[in-house]
Amino acid sequence: MGQRRFAPFFWAVFLGAVNDNLLKFAVVLILTYQVQVSWLPPQVVGPALGALFILPSVLLSATTGQWADRSDLARLMRLAKSAEVGMMALAAWALWTRHAPTLLLAVLLSGVHVTVFSTVKYTYLPRHLSAGELTGGNGLLEMGTFTAILLGTVCGGVLLAPGGGGTTALMLTLLGLAVAGRLAVQAVPSTPPLSPGIKLNWNPLAETWRNLDRIHHDPVLLMCLLGISWMWCFGAVFLGLFPLLSKTILHAPEDIASLLLVVTSLGVAAGALLCEWLTHAQEGDEPQLGLVLVGALGMGVFGLDIAWVVHGIAHDPGMAQVQAYSVHDFMARPLHWRGLFDQLMMSMSIGLFSVPLYAQMQYRAEASHRARVVAANNILNAVLILLSALMTWLLSACGLGVGAIFAVACVLHLLVVLMTLRWQPLLWQHTVVWLRRWRRQAPE
Repeated sequence: MGQRRFAPFFWAVFLGAVNDNLLKFAVVLILTYQVQVSWLPPQVVGPALGALFILPSVLLSATTGQWADRSDLARLMRLAKSAEVGMMALAAWALWTRHAPTLLLAVLLSGVHVTVFSTVKYTYLPRHLSAGELTGGNGLLEMGTFTAILLGTVCGGVLLAPGGGGTTALMLTLLGLAVAGRLAVQAVPSTPPLSPGIKLNWNPLAETWRNLDRIHHDPVLLMCLLGISWMWCFGAVFLGLFPLLSKTILHAPEDIASLLLVVTSLGVAAGALLCEWLTHAQEGDEPQLGLVLVGALGMGVFGLDIAWVVHGIAHDPGMAQVQAYSVHDFMARPLHWRGLFDQLMMSMSIGLFSVPLYAQMQYRAEASHRARVVAANNILNAVLILLSALMTWLLSACGLGVGAIFAVACVLHLLVVLMTLRWQPLLWQHTVVWLRRWRRQAPE
């Protein structure tokens, strides 16, 4: 964090993530509570903006990956950050005039900004970190990303709350974060392209298929991409149902949904930071997958207990009489403490699961095609997130409650883990090696 090869890059990514999530959540609140238009009912604002935000990842990731492989990464980041300043200026005007179409356009452009940086950041790390530093670097990056998501979401609510500063404070914050990010990225060291002569393929479907076909020949790399995408799918089920859980089962205001988001973000951040310490990574070591199975089992086991806790709360006769439920009331019940503990441990498990997969993906991807591999991963992530939303809707339509949907997701997750172990024994082998190394080094 004190070195030029990492610190300016980290802060540019962090500030951008805060800004993107601040804008998205603020627009959701404004179009839901303050500015209502006939063509966008309040009940569909959240899903519509979520789709707008993720659409560029599906349509533009393949092209972005090619640009990243043929361009200086530092220059590409500076260009994206300069565009962010203009984008936030447009968003500030839309906020001031309360012009709904332009607000939607700003969220869409923010999704483009996310698409560029989600490709560039995982391509940049292995160019400036050694193999033994990839786990720690990715841990810091994931910690920063989830902390930024939390800060952006919370700040959006605070600024638009009564006495929070209102539209003017929100506009100044968006512009200030964009300018700060542009200043930070200026110090990112030059990162020349490794494939400057590649010819752009403007067909995203053909290019994505070509990248997936290339990845298919490396089963471990393919497993990493599928594992990362599955993690986003699994997490999206829980995150998407938090508001419904808070409203229909806990009979609580939005504060409880925010509390669950805080616990989730802090848990993932803590798990991500723990990865380097738990792996005992040394200079020159190849990134290991030993923590992946540990994290996968934690996700399934603690997720199942969350489902059981939610089922117990939903069938508690006393809860049926509750009309207003505060955070204080929530914290007063032991079963709720158990649910929060499960949520924290499941989130930490997600951090332990994802960081080694990201590090291994960067290590194994061919350097000249790395950005295109990351782009293919981003597309898979977006597709799996959309599939998780479809699965949740279908299960709800079949009459399953929140707890039952959580249970189905966890059982499906554990089945996927078992299938992966049969398909790729390397995962189990890395886990055994990690356990042996941990036993030898833990006393020290």
